[in-house]
Amino acid sequence: MAVIVFFCCTLLQSAEALETRVESVTKQFEMLQAFVLPADLEEESLSRREALQEMLTADIDTPEKVNEFYKHLEEYRQWLWKHASDRPQAPEIRFSESKDFWSVTNDTLTLTVDRNNLSMSVKTPARRWNFAPSIESDLELQSKTLALASARSKKAEAFNTGYGTGMLLVLSDFEKEPALEIRLTWLLTGSEIIMDIAMTEPEDAFKVLNWPTPILLKAKATTFSVIPRMQGMLLPGNWEQTISHEELVHSRTFYMPWWGHIEKGAGVQIILESTDDAGGVYDHQSGGPTTVWARWNASLGRFNYMRSLRLVFDDKADYVSMAKRYRRFARERGRLTLLSEKLQRTPNLSQVIGKPVIHLGALYHYVTEASLANKETPEKNHQLQTFDTLREQLEALHEKGVHAAYVHLDGWGYYGYDNAHPDPLPVGTLQGGWEGLKALADSCASMNYLFAVHDQYRDFYYSAASFDDRLAALKMDGSREEWSVWCGGPQTILSARFAPEYVRRNHDLFKEKGILVKGAYLDVFSVVPLEESAQPSQPMTRSECARYRLECFDLLRARGYVVSSEEPVEYTVNALDLVHHAPYATYPHIGGGEACAIPIPLFNLVYHDALLVPWEFGENGGWGVPQGDAAWLHCLLHAGLPYLHPLASEELIARILEAAAWSETCAFSEMTHHEFLDGDWRKQRAVYANGASVTVDFDSKEYELVYPEDKSPACAE
Repeated sequence: MAVIVFFCCTLLQSAEALETRVESVTKQFEMLQAFVLPADLEEESLSRREALQEMLTADIDTPEKVNEFYKHLEEYRQWLWKHASDRPQAPEIRFSESKDFWSVTNDTLTLTVDRNNLSMSVKTPARRWNFAPSIESDLELQSKTLALASARSKKAEAFNTGYGTGMLLVLSDFEKEPALEIRLTWLLTGSEIIMDIAMTEPEDAFKVLNWPTPILLKAKATTFSVIPRMQGMLLPGNWEQTISHEELVHSRTFYMPWWGHIEKGAGVQIILESTDDAGGVYDHQSGGPTTVWARWNASLGRFNYMRSLRLVFDDKADYVSMAKRYRRFARERGRLTLLSEKLQRTPNLSQVIGKPVIHLGALYHYVTEASLANKETPEKNHQLQTFDTLREQLEALHEKGVHAAYVHLDGWGYYGYDNAHPDPLPVGTLQGGWEGLKALADSCASMNYLFAVHDQYRDFYYSAASFDDRLAALKMDGSREEWSVWCGGPQTILSARFAPEYVRRNHDLFKEKGILVKGAYLDVFSVVPLEESAQPSQPMTRSECARYRLECFDLLRARGYVVSSEEPVEYTVNALDLVHHAPYATYPHIGGGEACAIPIPLFNLVYHDALLVPWEFGENGGWGVPQGDAAWLHCLLHAGLPYLHPLASEELIARILEAAAWSETCAFSEMTHHEFLDGDWRKQRAVYANGASVTVDFDSKEYELVYPEDKSPACAE
């Protein structure tokens, strides 16, 4: 009896399973009616559909018949996918060539390349941008130069992707370098062109590739170059100042790896996507025009890897729109970690946001070999304030109402500031030793002052206890950098390969001694360009240099430190909480003088809500502040942290605390806009994402702070 019941249940389950399968294939067949076909294929489609319908009409009463039906169903479905009107399409080939030119176009741009001199032209809906022709110095090798246009073989072909249309140009058979082959790829995507550069290694050692050539600009007041030199500058084409600089990116010359040009409201922006060995040149002689181009530098004597850049064309551009396009690029590449996110990873940062910055110095001692040493009155080469003296100054400041601050201490090492690095410990006896430093740090903690120390792991002093030639960075020719400028005198460069363990050793010692260090400033890492070393035992590329420097920041953050460095070059922004300045370039030198071109807040338009930046509070110019400008107005305009001298008057303290509160209001908000309100570039307004805005007049020294919920009237000096 049980066998009969089992057999009946099995038949019932089989019938239900078959019915389910028939329902499934029937539904799949019905859904194929959604496809839309070209008119000339509708008849064939109808014939195929009717044949399948006939199979369904007949009884599909066995699994074999279901399988047979599905086979024909799948054939029809594949045919529909292949021929449907809305199927994915390969990009249209929009490449052409003539006797004199190659050309590629999309719906927005047309790129033309001259077959003879390789000059480029890009046509947008509103205008045409022309690039200079190839010249002899395009490619710099160890013992010679050559023009890319000197290739005796130039072969171009279409090169398309699913997102863009473009072309590939292969240059080969150079008389001076017969085995050399250079491949240039352009991809047009919307209003942008992505350019890749690949190269076989030449027999003569590679040094620099200057490509693409610069855009040809006019020496007119209506032509502007937008250059991220330090905080940023806007350079009119006919500017009377001579401004010429060449350097790697991640430097004062290029805080960020991009620049742009504007003519009659139309703009082109050049973004360097491969940055570790990238650099650039801008050359503007008095009266103009301005010339800017990229330089792709060797990595330990080799080209090594593909280099890429992006050209962004915008027929309605200004310096703000360029900064915002780059902000988008930075976010997409993971280069924009906001302060709100940094606060989560480093809670001690709450003691810095919206707080004045107090910069203290204990011992400054210049050795006689230092070029900055005072030769006339040598006793001035030794300036000392003990830890106890500094502690008393801070305690007095606290009594005046400064109840929170960020304190940065210079000169705590054995020989004082900028001496004997990377071996500054033990703490200096003259300043008060370990006991005095602990008392200073403990006092800061009791007053809600975050205590941070100045530190240095790049300048390698011959006076360092562990100095060894093999730890120094070597140039390709086997020599090393040497100079004797700063307090400690003769020095070279410590290979970044060794920096992290020095950092770990020194800050372990602070912890062992019970010093409540909550922040550290690693000097120059965020302003000196990336370096390479040809040391045979520890070779280091610039990419590796970046990794080692960032490792130093990371291991301090792992201790809960607020991490800072000198200036905000882009590759360090994610790693840092604070820099000590992000000022404007001045002329003839950074220590003070006239503004370089027209100062604009390019860096803050991109990164204001990602990094804390202090500003001086002086009345007329200063380090990184143009003559005639009140530094404190720049502090307000940028919603930056104010510097506070420990001996400041109560009146000045009140103004600084107002600036600190304003900075806190805008700390987590993007600077969304900046504009000039007069023709003399003296009256300016900045707007923040939270609705706050600030208007300053550098001539009258008037300002207006509009808080998100407060429409307050203008305030005078």
